[in-house]
This record gives sequence, C-alpha cells and structure tokens, in this order.
Amino acid sequence: MAWPGLRSTGLAPALLAALVAAQAGAAPATPATPTGLNTASPGPSSPGTAGPASLVADKVQVAGTRRLIAEGHVVVTYQGARMQASKVVYDKVKGRLAISGPIRLTTANGTVLMASSAELSPDLRDGILRGARLVLDRQLQLAAAQINRVDDRYTQMTKTVASSCLVSASNPTPLWEIRASRVVHDQKQRQLYFDNPRFRLFGVPIFYLPRLRIPDPSLKRATGFLLPSFGNSSLLGFGVSMPYFIALGDSRDLTLTPFLATRSTTLKFRYRQEFRNGGMEWNGAVSHDKVRGGGLRGYLFANGAFALHDGYRLRFNIQTVSDAAYLTDYGISNIDRLQSDIELSRTRRNDYSSARLYSFHSIRAGDNNATLPDVVAGYTRIHRFTPPVIGGQGSLTFDSFGLLRTSNQDVVGRDEARASIRFDWRRSWVIGPGVVVSALARTTSDLYAIAQDSQVPGTVVRTIPVGAVELRWPLVKAERGGGSQVLEPIVQLIDSPRSVPSVPNEDSTQLAFDAGNLWSLNRYPGYDGIEYGPRANVGLRWTRFSASGWTMGVVAGRVFRLQAKQGFSAGSGLGGAKSDWLTGVRLASPHGLSLTGRVIFDNQLTLARSEAQLGWTTRKVDLATSYIWMVADPAENLPTNTSEWALDANWKVNDHWTGRTNWRYDFQAERATSAGIGLNWHNECLGVDLYLSRRFTSSTSVAATTNLALSVDLIGIAGRAASGNTGACGS
Repeated sequence: MAWPGLRSTGLAPALLAALVAAQAGAAPATPATPTGLNTASPGPSSPGTAGPASLVADKVQVAGTRRLIAEGHVVVTYQGARMQASKVVYDKVKGRLAISGPIRLTTANGTVLMASSAELSPDLRDGILRGARLVLDRQLQLAAAQINRVDDRYTQMTKTVASSCLVSASNPTPLWEIRASRVVHDQKQRQLYFDNPRFRLFGVPIFYLPRLRIPDPSLKRATGFLLPSFGNSSLLGFGVSMPYFIALGDSRDLTLTPFLATRSTTLKFRYRQEFRNGGMEWNGAVSHDKVRGGGLRGYLFANGAFALHDGYRLRFNIQTVSDAAYLTDYGISNIDRLQSDIELSRTRRNDYSSARLYSFHSIRAGDNNATLPDVVAGYTRIHRFTPPVIGGQGSLTFDSFGLLRTSNQDVVGRDEARASIRFDWRRSWVIGPGVVVSALARTTSDLYAIAQDSQVPGTVVRTIPVGAVELRWPLVKAERGGGSQVLEPIVQLIDSPRSVPSVPNEDSTQLAFDAGNLWSLNRYPGYDGIEYGPRANVGLRWTRFSASGWTMGVVAGRVFRLQAKQGFSAGSGLGGAKSDWLTGVRLASPHGLSLTGRVIFDNQLTLARSEAQLGWTTRKVDLATSYIWMVADPAENLPTNTSEWALDANWKVNDHWTGRTNWRYDFQAERATSAGIGLNWHNECLGVDLYLSRRFTSSTSVAATTNLALSVDLIGIAGRAASGNTGACGS
C-alpha cells in the first residue's frame, strides 16, 4: 500500500493514524515517488486540537507494526514549525523521531535550526540535534557539536561558536566570534546565556569572561550594556563611553552612559516614556572636568507632546545648561540661546488657538540676559468664516503678548504687554481675458501697556486700517512635448494711514524679504512693526513644467512707496521709497537635483543679501551645499558683512563603504569655521564608524577643538543588519 502523503491535526496522531491503518490489515507500503501530494487522514479533527499538521515525502511506508518511515524530500509542519529532512523514522514504542539530514527546522518565530541528524519528540519540541547550527532572526548563528531542545523553551548548545559573519571555504575565519563551552537560549525570555565565553577578532582572542548574557536579535529592548564607543578630543583627552540600557517596561526606558576621559568624568542619561496620548524624552549630563577650572558642569534638555481631550495638544520644551561653553565642549549642540516653553493649542478646520509661555537665556558672548526678555507669554485665537453680504473669506484674530526683563534700568529694562484684534478679508473675481481681481482689507486695533521706558507713553492705543486691490493675470502656454509654462504678472495697490503711533519693536526684529512676503500687506512678521502709507507690490512669476519631470520657477519683484521712512533696517533690502530688487529661482529634477536661490540688490547692482541652496540625492550620493552673503546690519546684530559656504555630503562608495564630510568656511575671516570627515564600513556582521571633526573658531568661552570618535556595532548582538544583508544568515 503506497502512502504518497499524510495530514492530520497533530504530527504524532498523524503518524499513529498510519500505524492504526497498518495494524487494521493494510499491507506494508511499497516504494512510491509522487511528490507534493497530501491525503487527508480519516475522520474530522477533534475539538481542542492545536491546529493541522502535515507530512509530505517522496515515499512513506510502514515497517512492521511499530515504525513509520518517510524518505526523500521530507517536509513536516506542525503549529507554525516546519522541518525539512531526507529521512524520518517514527518509532511507536519509543515515541521518538529519528531524523537523517541535512535537517532544517524553522520555528514559528523564525528561529532556524540546522543539523546533520536528530532525535526529536513527535511534536518537535524536545530532542537532540547533532552537528547543529542555530540561526536567530536571520542574523546571529550559533554552531554547536550538539543541541538539546527542552520543554519547547530552552535550547542547550555545547562547544558553541556564535557569530553573525558569513563563513565559507575561502574565508573560514569570521571577523568576530564568541566561543563558549555551553550556550543556553531561553526562547520565552529571548535571552542567550554563555558559559566561559571567549571573544575573538579575526581569529585572535581578545578577552574572556566567566559568564555572559545577551538578548537574542529578535528582542528589541532588553536591560544590559550596549557596545562602547571611543573618542579623543584635544579639549577633553581620550575617553570611552559605556552605555547601560534599562528597560523599565513596555513604554519606558533609561540609558545611563558613563564617559571617562583623561580630563573629564561624565555621566550622561536619557529617559524616554510613551503614553497612550503622547510621549516625552529627557536628556542630560553631569561632568567634572579640568577644562574650566574644575567643578561640576552639566545640562538638561527635555521635550514632550501630548494629545488631550477635545483636540487640544500640549507641548513642552526645557533647555538649561551650567555654563556657556558646556554644550560645545562636549559636542552636544551649537545653539547659543536656550529656550524653554510650554504650549497648549488646538487646530480645527476654521479655528485655531494657542496659549504659550516662554523663558529665554542667552549663552552668546556679549549678550546681557538682564536686558533680554526673560519671560514671554502669549495667547492667539484665529477664527475663519465667510462674511455675510460681502462674501469672500474672512478671519478674526485675537492676539496677546507680554514680556518681562529682570533689569530695572530705564529703556533697556522695558516690560511690555499688548492685546490686539485683527480682521482680515479677501474676495476674488475673474474678469476679461482671465484676469484675477482681488479685494483685500485688514483692520488691526492694538492696546499697549509699557513700563520702564521713559521714551514712550505708558499706554498706547492704535487702530490701523488697510485696503488693497490685487491684479493677477496667469498666462499658460502648452508645449508640444507635453510640458507647460505659466507666466503670471502680479500687482498689489495698497493704501493705509500715512502715520501710525510708534511703539517699541519687540516681536518683529528679524526681517526677511523673499518670495513668501513679496505680495504681503505687511512684511513685519509681528504686530509691533507696521508698514504704512500708499504703496505698490509689483512682480512677475514664471514656472515651467517639462514633460520629463523637470520644474523651474523664477520670481522677481519690487516694492514702491510714497513714504520712504518705514523703519526697515539697511540690510533688509526693504528701506526707502523703492525697495531693492528681489529675485528668486527654484529648480527641481526627477533625478534628485534641487536648487533654490535668492538675490536682493539695488539699481547699482549692489548686493544686500544673496543665498543659494543646492541638493542632490541619488542612490549613492546625498549632497547639500549652501552659500549666504549678508551686508552688515547692526539692527539685526550683524556688525560685519557675512559670507559663508557650507557643505554636507554622503557618498556610498559600494555596499560596504560610505564616506561623509561637512565643511563650513567664513570668507570674511578667510578661514574655515568647522570641518569634519567620516568613514563607515559595514557588512552582514560588523559595522565600524570613524569620524574626525575640527572646530576652528574660539572665543572667551569656547575653545577651538579637534575630536576623533570611533564606534563599532556587532550585528546580531548590539546592532541591526543593513538593508540587503539580513538574508545572509540562514538563507
């Protein structure tokens, strides 16, 4: 009787069913060779079974009354496990499976066991595998003389070699390996326990430990040490960081990183926690060094965001540091003004509200924190609607603002509060040959309360109406190849009062003249600064869309006024009866190339500001470079001209090597500001990152430094395989 295949609700019952059939009088099976065929076992599945099992082989036969033999391309599946072998013998009396290899057993969680021979229980949960190899998460391989499976949970391996590196006849020695007398894998806890582990690099013993516990690669979070990193700084000396990760639950963790250097002792920490409605992260460090005369130094940065009831969102940010140089000395950040804030906001289709509280602290050389705003509070509410009768689009805004300075001096210690109500309206019509005519209106009423400034009244009330007409004429040209061009001249005619009460400018100190506000009723970003008097915003936009995916856009324009004095700084390009010319260009290609640029110049072609950004992203190259030129402008804290070039680039040389570099050059100082070069190498089992950086600038609080950093990732133990390499093991 031939048995081309067998299927049942469990492997042992399936094999026993064959024995029962044989004992009922069926003749022993004769050789048969059909492959890929299954026949159902008699009777339906019994209630409570764990799911179907199957055995498929070229030949299945019953020998006597106690053994069932399956030979040739044997495949057994049971409860998500799959075993492939050349021969399987089931002994009814012993209740064991004798399996001849090559054997490949894949469990439901993706663990792969390979062996030359094995003896297993019928449910594949317990037994012995000889000449075996275990592959975890397709990364970490453990080769052992013998593997014992116990209680479907523990895998005990003797005389074991663990590595995630590929080994071949031409390359028999892995880059790294851990040899141990015994290794136990706890499948439930996903932990590996090594007895007498010896770590080898290129076959050379590096260090020995009596015991070692590491998580298996499938476990994403586990308490324990992470791989160290090494570095050398001309400021701090040679140092090593040894992170220790503490899993505090499914939603919390803490990482403590001691950093020991020849001139510094530091403890860094990072705490993270996720909630159902948001999350937060705290980063900080405490250091004792000899760099700034000794003593304790440190910093604390924190941020978080939460979704609250009825669409509200709460966001907070904390930044504090012990001294002005700490962040740059330890390579944490280059920021020179710290900002701590908390905000409660809500955004709906036609409504937005935001309540904010800020605290500022400058660590920039020359700044006096007593005369800078220490505490700033604000509230904004915007409601958008369609006005009755006049139609169009309207919005009503309420905005309040207040600030306090710690200084009690006149003028420089000024405190201020403001409340504003603003109404905006816009409506458009299309007339004649496609000309778009728009009517715009705005009315802003402000109430100011000012203290500690004898140069202005203590209370200022002002109302500023603005009216405008806008004309746009978009002209479209279709090209034969499928591309198109759009040419759009735009003119805005604006009228507003020729004089307004002046107030101290607290919220509009940083100005930008660009394509985003060329056609704007007021180019001051806040409420304190106001453009007034009759004026015209005139410009032209041109855009071309090619059939091949290229896009190019150009904009040019200028502002004309009847009143020259507007309060704009000399370097903004907006001063005078006629502003400077603004030109901008934007280019994007389907091949990852992008270019944006802006140039502001007067009639004599004297530049006030020029900037350009170029980006190029391909499969191998990621390049970003920029250049900026700004004329000296004391009103914006620019005492001298600025001319800088910056470059950031990554180049994937091949599947293993990646290089990167960054560079910042100050043309006015005729020297580099900072520079860095790095090299990364990785394969299926090892990643090495080397980075050299230099900061050339120095001041009374910041010193020029050179840093060298080295980090190593052992894939399968403390790192993840790069894309494309995960299939190298166990495939």
